[in-house]
Amino acid sequence: MGLLSAICTALLILSGCHAISGKSAKNQASGSWAEQMALAVMQRSDSLIRYNNPKSIKWQYDIAFLGQAIDRLGYLNPAYSAYMQSYMDYFISEDGKIKTYKLEDYNLDNINPGKNLITLYKRTASEKYHIALLQLIQQLTNQPRTLSGGFWHKKAYPWQMWLDGIYMSSPFMAQYAREFNDNKWFDTVFHQITLIYSKTLDPSTGLLYHAWDESKSQMWCNPETGTSRIFWSRGIGWFTMALVDVLDYVPENYQGRDSLIRIFRSVCTALLKVRDPEKMVWFQVVDQPGKTGNYAEASGSCMFTYAFAKGAKKGYLPQKFYREALKSFRGIVREFIITGIDGLPSLTHICGSCGLGGNPYRDGSYTYYVSEQQVDNDPKGVAPFILAAIELNQ
Repeated sequence: MGLLSAICTALLILSGCHAISGKSAKNQASGSWAEQMALAVMQRSDSLIRYNNPKSIKWQYDIAFLGQAIDRLGYLNPAYSAYMQSYMDYFISEDGKIKTYKLEDYNLDNINPGKNLITLYKRTASEKYHIALLQLIQQLTNQPRTLSGGFWHKKAYPWQMWLDGIYMSSPFMAQYAREFNDNKWFDTVFHQITLIYSKTLDPSTGLLYHAWDESKSQMWCNPETGTSRIFWSRGIGWFTMALVDVLDYVPENYQGRDSLIRIFRSVCTALLKVRDPEKMVWFQVVDQPGKTGNYAEASGSCMFTYAFAKGAKKGYLPQKFYREALKSFRGIVREFIITGIDGLPSLTHICGSCGLGGNPYRDGSYTYYVSEQQVDNDPKGVAPFILAAIELNQ
């Protein structure tokens, strides 16, 4: 048994975390849900590099996101923070180069791990983290943009903005602006958020379509508006999490701050209206819960629950949203948590991945969104589950 595995085993014993029995079972263990899930991750994989058996090891937004979530528990035991750092250190050389990262791809997904670099630089003062994160700043400085100034999601997806990209880049930019006194990035954050909101908003529901193609040339888009055609749970989840996290760093006197809060409140209000009233969670296509093929989806549900809870605690949302977040968290446990074959808690019904265009071509249809593979314990679900549990003290 490796050192980290031994630490994890000891943590399991000390926290009193026991396996969850059955889909409807309630948490009776003395350890919090946040700890139970973090420890399950650490027990299943002694390093995030090998989490969920990736086909290839690369600088990856979702694995880094999971590391960030587990690191939030570092105040309870340094092993949690060490777990995140060991993943980041695999990629960061002593001279600050990032293994497998290609700036020239101009892929916004590659920015998200930068939040961990800022955390580690503040924590250790090691210059390698600073040098590495400056490479991400260089990418953002030269990121291709739409004619209206919006970041392309990737160089490979010209003229397209995706909701995903707001989470991948904006919280990092806002944190960098605050930590390094580079305030121009606040304006960039504000522009990216307000632009994509205006382009993807459906005024009749208050919900957001997954993406927008400024060129209106993609087969997946509405030829008149350029928007995609589906309200995808996790896409809107990325956006809501981005807003509530960005507000941690945007100064109180910033002229656009109130606008960001209004957008956040509007989207959350719209989301509450489409939550399943019995399950208390959200479906993969959020506005069509009863349609054939649609299913209750874990990652979006966890993201919304996190955003509701944090937003209410920070005062951006009415306090009722905290109570609603608690209801949704209980729904998440009831609907999605099972005992894995290893005896540890597993989070199920997570959409593995959804995108638009590419090869083979993803047409953005309803059938496409509900037919993508579901993956147990995917980091895109486990990370927001942990964050939601932390916000709700669960």
